[in-house]
Amino acid sequence: MTTASVAVPAACVRPAPSATPQPAADDTFPKLVLRHAQSRGDRPAMREKDLGIWQTWSWAEAVANVRAIACGFATLGLQRGDKVAIIGDNRPQLYWSMLATQCLGGVPVPIYQDAVAEEMLFVLDHAETRFAVAEDQEQVDKLIAIKDRAPHLERVIYKDPRGLRHYSQSWLTSLVSVQAAGRAFDAAHPDCFPGEVEMGRGSDLSVITYTSGTRAVQRCWMTRSLRSGQRPPRAAR
Repeated sequence: MTTASVAVPAACVRPAPSATPQPAADDTFPKLVLRHAQSRGDRPAMREKDLGIWQTWSWAEAVANVRAIACGFATLGLQRGDKVAIIGDNRPQLYWSMLATQCLGGVPVPIYQDAVAEEMLFVLDHAETRFAVAEDQEQVDKLIAIKDRAPHLERVIYKDPRGLRHYSQSWLTSLVSVQAAGRAFDAAHPDCFPGEVEMGRGSDLSVITYTSGTRAVQRCWMTRSLRSGQRPPRAAR
Protein backbone atom coordinates (compact mmCIF):
# COMPACT_ATOMS: atom_id res chain seq x y z
CA MET A 1 0.00 0.00 0.00
CA THR A 2 2.75 2.45 -0.90
CA THR A 3 2.83 5.12 -3.54
CA ALA A 4 5.07 4.85 -6.55
CA SER A 5 8.05 7.15 -6.82
CA VAL A 6 8.26 9.23 -10.01
CA ALA A 7 11.07 11.68 -10.67
CA VAL A 8 9.10 14.27 -12.66
CA PRO A 9 5.44 13.38 -13.25
CA ALA A 10 4.22 13.90 -16.79
CA ALA A 11 1.40 16.02 -15.38
CA CYS A 12 4.00 18.63 -14.50
CA VAL A 13 5.69 18.72 -17.90
CA ARG A 14 4.12 21.72 -19.60
CA PRO A 15 4.37 22.81 -23.24
CA ALA A 16 6.20 25.97 -24.20
CA PRO A 17 4.21 29.19 -23.73
CA SER A 18 2.21 30.33 -26.75
CA ALA A 19 0.98 33.72 -27.91
CA THR A 20 -2.58 32.88 -26.83
CA PRO A 21 -4.07 35.70 -24.72
CA GLN A 22 -4.15 35.00 -21.01
CA PRO A 23 -7.55 34.00 -19.57
CA ALA A 24 -9.35 35.75 -16.74
CA ALA A 25 -7.51 35.41 -13.44
CA ASP A 26 -10.28 33.41 -11.78
CA ASP A 27 -11.75 31.46 -14.68
CA THR A 28 -11.42 28.10 -12.88
CA PHE A 29 -12.42 26.97 -9.41
CA PRO A 30 -8.83 26.13 -8.35
CA LYS A 31 -7.66 29.64 -9.28
CA LEU A 32 -10.51 31.17 -7.32
CA VAL A 33 -9.77 29.07 -4.22
CA LEU A 34 -6.06 29.90 -4.38
CA ARG A 35 -6.91 33.60 -4.55
CA HIS A 36 -9.02 33.24 -1.41
CA ALA A 37 -6.07 31.59 0.34
CA GLN A 38 -3.88 34.55 -0.62
CA SER A 39 -6.35 37.29 0.36
CA ARG A 40 -7.94 35.74 3.49
CA GLY A 41 -5.66 32.85 4.35
CA ASP A 42 -6.35 32.89 8.08
CA ARG A 43 -10.15 33.03 7.73
CA PRO A 44 -12.25 29.86 8.16
CA ALA A 45 -12.86 27.99 4.90
CA MET A 46 -14.32 24.67 6.07
CA ARG A 47 -15.80 23.25 9.24
CA GLU A 48 -16.71 19.69 10.19
CA LYS A 49 -18.11 18.35 13.43
CA ASP A 50 -16.09 15.35 14.64
CA LEU A 51 -17.20 13.55 17.83
CA GLY A 52 -19.26 16.59 18.76
CA ILE A 53 -16.41 19.07 18.31
CA TRP A 54 -16.21 21.47 15.39
CA GLN A 55 -12.95 21.22 13.47
CA THR A 56 -11.97 24.25 11.39
CA TRP A 57 -9.58 24.67 8.46
CA SER A 58 -8.55 28.10 7.25
CA TRP A 59 -8.28 28.91 3.56
CA ALA A 60 -4.49 28.58 3.79
CA GLU A 61 -4.73 25.20 5.53
CA ALA A 62 -7.28 23.90 3.04
CA VAL A 63 -5.13 24.91 0.07
CA ALA A 64 -2.05 23.36 1.69
CA ASN A 65 -3.92 20.06 1.88
CA VAL A 66 -5.16 20.41 -1.70
CA ARG A 67 -1.62 21.12 -2.89
CA ALA A 68 -0.22 18.05 -1.13
CA ILE A 69 -2.93 15.81 -2.58
CA ALA A 70 -2.52 17.25 -6.09
CA CYS A 71 1.24 16.71 -6.05
CA GLY A 72 0.64 13.22 -4.69
CA PHE A 73 -1.76 12.52 -7.54
CA ALA A 74 0.94 13.70 -9.95
CA THR A 75 3.39 11.14 -8.55
CA LEU A 76 0.78 8.47 -9.22
CA GLY A 77 0.63 9.51 -12.86
CA LEU A 78 -2.61 11.51 -13.04
CA GLN A 79 -2.84 13.30 -16.39
CA ARG A 80 -5.00 16.10 -17.73
CA GLY A 81 -8.39 14.73 -18.64
CA ASP A 82 -8.14 11.73 -16.31
CA LYS A 83 -11.29 10.94 -14.33
CA VAL A 84 -11.17 10.50 -10.54
CA ALA A 85 -14.15 8.98 -8.71
CA ILE A 86 -14.91 10.51 -5.30
CA ILE A 87 -16.95 8.22 -3.05
CA GLY A 88 -18.10 8.96 0.50
CA ASP A 89 -19.92 11.35 2.79
CA ASN A 90 -19.32 15.10 2.81
CA ARG A 91 -15.78 15.16 4.21
CA PRO A 92 -13.18 17.93 3.83
CA GLN A 93 -10.61 15.43 2.57
CA LEU A 94 -12.92 14.34 -0.26
CA TYR A 95 -13.59 17.93 -1.31
CA TRP A 96 -9.85 18.57 -1.21
CA SER A 97 -9.37 15.54 -3.46
CA MET A 98 -11.95 16.89 -5.92
CA LEU A 99 -10.18 20.25 -6.05
CA ALA A 100 -6.75 18.60 -6.27
CA THR A 101 -7.97 16.66 -9.30
CA GLN A 102 -9.11 19.88 -10.96
CA CYS A 103 -5.78 21.56 -10.15
CA LEU A 104 -4.02 19.02 -12.39
CA GLY A 105 -6.63 19.25 -15.14
CA GLY A 106 -8.35 16.02 -14.12
CA VAL A 107 -12.11 15.60 -13.81
CA PRO A 108 -13.71 14.52 -10.50
CA VAL A 109 -16.65 12.12 -10.70
CA PRO A 110 -18.63 12.11 -7.43
CA ILE A 111 -20.50 8.87 -6.67
CA TYR A 112 -23.28 8.49 -4.10
CA GLN A 113 -21.90 6.96 -0.91
CA ASP A 114 -24.92 4.64 -0.64
CA ALA A 115 -24.59 3.35 -4.22
CA VAL A 116 -24.33 -0.43 -4.43
CA ALA A 117 -21.35 -2.00 -6.17
CA GLU A 118 -23.15 -2.50 -9.49
CA GLU A 119 -24.22 1.15 -9.58
CA MET A 120 -20.63 2.17 -8.92
CA LEU A 121 -19.45 -0.09 -11.73
CA PHE A 122 -21.72 1.65 -14.24
CA VAL A 123 -20.29 5.08 -13.36
CA LEU A 124 -16.68 3.90 -13.24
CA ASP A 125 -16.99 2.26 -16.65
CA HIS A 126 -19.08 4.99 -18.29
CA ALA A 127 -16.77 7.81 -17.11
CA GLU A 128 -13.62 5.74 -17.73
CA THR A 129 -12.19 6.58 -14.30
CA ARG A 130 -8.52 5.80 -13.65
CA PHE A 131 -8.51 6.65 -9.95
CA ALA A 132 -10.95 6.48 -7.07
CA VAL A 133 -10.82 8.21 -3.69
CA ALA A 134 -12.94 6.30 -1.17
CA GLU A 135 -13.86 7.42 2.31
CA ASP A 136 -13.59 4.15 4.25
CA GLN A 137 -13.64 0.37 4.32
CA GLU A 138 -17.28 0.20 3.23
CA GLN A 139 -16.53 1.97 -0.04
CA VAL A 140 -13.25 0.11 -0.56
CA ASP A 141 -15.00 -3.25 -0.17
CA LYS A 142 -17.46 -2.31 -2.92
CA LEU A 143 -14.62 -1.30 -5.21
CA ILE A 144 -12.76 -4.55 -4.51
CA ALA A 145 -15.88 -6.49 -5.50
CA ILE A 146 -16.00 -4.86 -8.95
CA LYS A 147 -12.34 -4.05 -9.61
CA ASP A 148 -11.91 -6.93 -12.07
CA ARG A 149 -14.81 -5.59 -14.16
CA ALA A 150 -13.62 -1.98 -14.14
CA PRO A 151 -10.88 -2.03 -16.78
CA HIS A 152 -10.00 1.66 -16.51
CA LEU A 153 -9.62 1.73 -12.72
CA GLU A 154 -5.95 1.59 -11.72
CA ARG A 155 -5.71 2.97 -8.19
CA VAL A 156 -7.96 3.27 -5.14
CA ILE A 157 -7.05 5.80 -2.43
CA TYR A 158 -8.78 5.62 0.94
CA LYS A 159 -9.23 8.33 3.55
CA ASP A 160 -10.06 6.31 6.71
CA PRO A 161 -7.66 3.39 7.35
CA ARG A 162 -9.81 1.68 9.98
CA GLY A 163 -10.39 -1.96 9.06
CA LEU A 164 -7.95 -1.85 6.15
CA ARG A 165 -4.70 -2.74 7.91
CA HIS A 166 -4.54 -6.25 6.48
CA TYR A 167 -5.70 -5.42 2.96
CA SER A 168 -2.84 -6.34 0.64
CA GLN A 169 -4.05 -5.18 -2.78
CA SER A 170 -1.17 -3.45 -4.56
CA TRP A 171 -3.53 -0.85 -6.04
CA LEU A 172 -4.71 0.37 -2.61
CA THR A 173 -3.09 3.51 -1.17
CA SER A 174 -3.93 5.70 1.82
CA LEU A 175 -4.63 9.38 1.32
CA VAL A 176 -2.11 10.13 4.07
CA SER A 177 0.67 8.43 2.10
CA VAL A 178 -0.41 10.22 -1.09
CA GLN A 179 -0.14 13.56 0.73
CA ALA A 180 3.26 12.62 2.15
CA ALA A 181 4.57 11.77 -1.31
CA GLY A 182 3.04 14.99 -2.62
CA ARG A 183 4.76 17.15 -0.02
CA ALA A 184 8.12 15.54 -0.81
CA PHE A 185 7.63 16.13 -4.52
CA ASP A 186 6.42 19.69 -3.97
CA ALA A 187 9.54 20.48 -1.96
CA ALA A 188 11.71 19.33 -4.86
CA HIS A 189 9.53 20.88 -7.61
CA PRO A 190 7.78 23.92 -6.11
CA ASP A 191 6.79 25.34 -9.51
CA CYS A 192 4.79 22.29 -10.56
CA PHE A 193 1.56 22.93 -8.64
CA PRO A 194 1.09 26.64 -9.45
CA GLY A 195 2.07 25.97 -13.03
CA GLU A 196 -0.57 23.26 -13.42
CA VAL A 197 -3.25 25.46 -11.87
CA GLU A 198 -2.35 28.30 -14.24
CA MET A 199 -2.78 25.99 -17.23
CA GLY A 200 -6.46 25.55 -16.40
CA ARG A 201 -9.02 27.29 -18.61
CA GLY A 202 -12.64 28.21 -18.06
CA SER A 203 -13.59 25.98 -20.99
CA ASP A 204 -12.12 22.89 -19.28
CA LEU A 205 -14.42 20.10 -18.21
CA SER A 206 -14.76 20.60 -14.46
CA VAL A 207 -16.89 17.75 -13.07
CA ILE A 208 -19.05 14.84 -14.23
CA THR A 209 -22.10 14.09 -12.09
CA TYR A 210 -24.59 11.23 -12.33
CA THR A 211 -28.17 10.75 -11.24
CA SER A 212 -28.86 8.04 -8.66
CA GLY A 213 -30.50 5.72 -11.18
CA THR A 214 -33.20 4.67 -8.73
CA ARG A 215 -36.04 5.37 -11.18
CA ALA A 216 -34.34 4.99 -14.55
CA VAL A 217 -30.99 4.44 -16.21
CA GLN A 218 -28.32 6.65 -14.65
CA ARG A 219 -27.67 9.84 -16.59
CA CYS A 220 -24.62 12.06 -16.46
CA TRP A 221 -24.08 15.81 -16.67
CA MET A 222 -20.78 17.30 -17.78
CA THR A 223 -20.05 20.75 -16.35
CA ARG A 224 -17.34 23.14 -17.46
CA SER A 225 -15.27 25.44 -15.28
CA LEU A 226 -16.08 29.03 -14.32
CA ARG A 227 -16.66 31.87 -16.78
CA SER A 228 -16.24 29.64 -19.80
CA GLY A 229 -18.95 31.41 -21.76
CA GLN A 230 -20.00 28.03 -23.14
CA ARG A 231 -23.06 25.93 -22.47
CA PRO A 232 -22.35 22.41 -21.16
CA PRO A 233 -23.43 19.46 -23.30
CA ARG A 234 -26.82 17.87 -22.78
CA ALA A 235 -27.21 15.12 -20.22
CA ALA A 236 -26.12 11.79 -21.66
CA ARG A 237 -26.88 8.22 -20.87
